[in-house]
Amino acid sequence: YRAKLPLGVHSPRVPARHGVKQPDRNEVFPPLSFPVTSPPLARALAERNYDNPTPVQLAVLADDAVDRDLLVSAQTGSGKTVAYGLAMAANLLGDAERFGPAAAPLALIVAPTRELALQVQRELAWLYQHAGARVVSCVGGMDPRREQRELEAGAHIVVGTPGRLCDHLRRGRLDISELKAVVLDEADEMLNLGFREDMEFILETTPETRRTLLFSATFPRGIVALAKQYQDDAFRIEVEGDEGGHADIEYRAIRIAPGDAEHAVVNLLRFYEAPSAIVFCNTREAVRHLQAALLERGFSVVALSGELTQNERTMALQSLRDGRSRVCVATDVAARGIDLANLDLVVHAELPNDPEVMQHRSGRTGRAGRKGVSVLLVPPARRRRAEMLLNLAGIEAVWGRRRRPTRSASSIRSECCRIPSSPRRPRRRIRRSRRLCWPSARPRTSPPRWSGCIAPGCHRRRTFSIPARIAAGRATSAVARALRAAKSARRRRERRPASRPRATAWASPASGFAPRSDAARRRRRAGCCR
Repeated sequence: YRAKLPLGVHSPRVPARHGVKQPDRNEVFPPLSFPVTSPPLARALAERNYDNPTPVQLAVLADDAVDRDLLVSAQTGSGKTVAYGLAMAANLLGDAERFGPAAAPLALIVAPTRELALQVQRELAWLYQHAGARVVSCVGGMDPRREQRELEAGAHIVVGTPGRLCDHLRRGRLDISELKAVVLDEADEMLNLGFREDMEFILETTPETRRTLLFSATFPRGIVALAKQYQDDAFRIEVEGDEGGHADIEYRAIRIAPGDAEHAVVNLLRFYEAPSAIVFCNTREAVRHLQAALLERGFSVVALSGELTQNERTMALQSLRDGRSRVCVATDVAARGIDLANLDLVVHAELPNDPEVMQHRSGRTGRAGRKGVSVLLVPPARRRRAEMLLNLAGIEAVWGRRRRPTRSASSIRSECCRIPSSPRRPRRRIRRSRRLCWPSARPRTSPPRWSGCIAPGCHRRRTFSIPARIAAGRATSAVARALRAAKSARRRRERRPASRPRATAWASPASGFAPRSDAARRRRRAGCCR
């Protein structure tokens, strides 16, 4: 089943805030276009103003997909969480409208990251709130004893990360004997993160009568092999939009000077004035450095990386949702599973290494029908890398800065400055051997670091590279030293008195002085009076 329809649009969600009228429980809602057979789920969708289903939601609810294992491929932000929440409702509820007392879990959802698992828990909590479902999360970084107590108290749906779920299964804390549905969300990302053994262990431990729903952005060989091994005649669904990438996201690529990413991020945040923005870096050290720089500039910023505990991550995301923080500096751990309602700007301070990662980063904005902007900061050394990422992703970006044409060596030599001469004589060009501002013949590949001509009395502004400046400085110093030496020699000659005629061995006594012997000269030098 291939849904070639354009990506649907959600109506704006109405948050439960002060001053917003909440729907009455006895209010009769108009019929929805969702093919939902469960009244509690239809009521929850109506309260959230879900009017138009997305293609992936329509595909999983089609007649051909009922009670079958699903292998679904859809881009991020297409409503996959609500899609598999609606798809497994018939297996969990059946003909009933409410769940019974919480005991062994009926559904197990596996997500690659903690943030995505907690987001799935929140989405399923409001979707099944009128059915009386109890949704429990088991993620790394949280207290395992608290999770054990929640599991012992009973749950209808369990959401977690692969490592923590395997730990509970091996310790016997998670009872999966009554399991009816298993969902692997972002399965390709779990394979990339090295969770293949954990995924296989979970699928081998669960009952064979379960229904397996596998959601992935792409279908690599590992995902296809996993589906053939653990799914029974899976129904394959590929949802594609009319345009490559995200139709609601505007991609921009801005050329920057090397080492100028920090200033570029500050200028972008001040230019767009987005309610909330996220800046992606490749390393934790870069996240710490950029967060400190933005804090010094007066921005309300939080950091999100793998070195933080789960409580610190949760508090950072909650501050973004509440509006207490405006900017989030994060690594790729936030590239999936972060759903912020007012996130309108995504900045790639450092280019990703994979086009899929770039799309998932940019997919944090432009969700649920909102428009968003994704900006790539491209230094000169990474320009070809950026073009290759955009071509592989099928995205046409708007380049923000026009590239200057490369200047030839002859054009640089022709613009060499002249020494200003006196009004009495015409201006003359310096000889090639004595040009004091001779630039490098090779075209400049790095930004200039020095401006201004070094010729004496020259007021023209000129840009040279560091080697040209050093060579010109050496030439100027040599000329100046030669001029000073010549001037000093001339002054010494002018101050020197007229020399007396030297005495010779054949000088006569009538000349007025007698010849001096070598011994006399030695005594005179030694200061002897004899």
